[in-house]
Amino acid sequence: MTTETVPGRANPRKSPPSPAPFPARNRLRLRLRPRAGRQHHAGPLSYALLILAALLSVFPLYWTMVAASTDNTRVSQTPPPFLPGPNLFKNLAAAWEDAAMGQALINSTIVAGTIALSTVLFATLAGFAFAKLRFKGRNVLMTLVIGTMMVPPQLGVVPLFMMMSELGWGQKLPAVIFPTLVSAVGVFFMRQYLSEALPDELIEAGRVDGAHSLRIFWSIVLPVARPAMAVIFMITFVHAWNDFFWPFIALDMSNPTIPVALTQLSAGYVRDQSVIMAGALLGTLPLLLMFVVFGRQIVGGIMQGAVKG
Repeated sequence: MTTETVPGRANPRKSPPSPAPFPARNRLRLRLRPRAGRQHHAGPLSYALLILAALLSVFPLYWTMVAASTDNTRVSQTPPPFLPGPNLFKNLAAAWEDAAMGQALINSTIVAGTIALSTVLFATLAGFAFAKLRFKGRNVLMTLVIGTMMVPPQLGVVPLFMMMSELGWGQKLPAVIFPTLVSAVGVFFMRQYLSEALPDELIEAGRVDGAHSLRIFWSIVLPVARPAMAVIFMITFVHAWNDFFWPFIALDMSNPTIPVALTQLSAGYVRDQSVIMAGALLGTLPLLLMFVVFGRQIVGGIMQGAVKG
């Protein structure tokens, strides 16, 4: 603190104290603190990596289309063709007739849609019970559910096939649908999601208002779990659509799904690779259509769940 002598006055006037400088740690913290509303722009390396990842992801589908649009001789040449040919619709028509693709598309839609919807419903119910309800044996039951994920599905093929035969479901779609109506992965995923995204205060408020468990599930749990339900539906639908092992055992060529029908195209001494690729393209188009139509809703639901979490 300094003093100044003012002319005509006996007492000197004291100058106000200077503010103390910020400590070095506070100055560094202020310098490193991100500004509100600041946008981060990607550099050239980020764009290059994103373009490379997109090309690697699209290339298998592009190659399938190229192989399906040429003939078998051109596909087997070295180097292979990299531009589409003129035989795409011809090969698609041959694959449609040789493998009963129309019936296979209907069966795959029924099987995948039913399995996905039932998995979403039962996994959400079980996940809510394991996450927020208190009952005896909850931890033991959850351990058993997780333990089923460690068992290879091939070990249960023989007893499962015998059970389906006893029920009279041999070579029928219920033999494929009922064993996979719910998955342990879906229950575990939904349980982890609801444990973090669903506050206990909402459930307590519902109890105070006199709502029972099913009413709480319908009015409170379902709106909160909607993003996770979209993710489970998408993953389960794709997995059921592409499943080959159990449908190949439980169904025959007169009532196939898409993966089972594609085996009909590769039968025989000479395999027409272009027709096989055309059948694979027919089996992939419905999945691509689903992502085009519902992709924005699925991604929006995932982002909404991330913000809530």
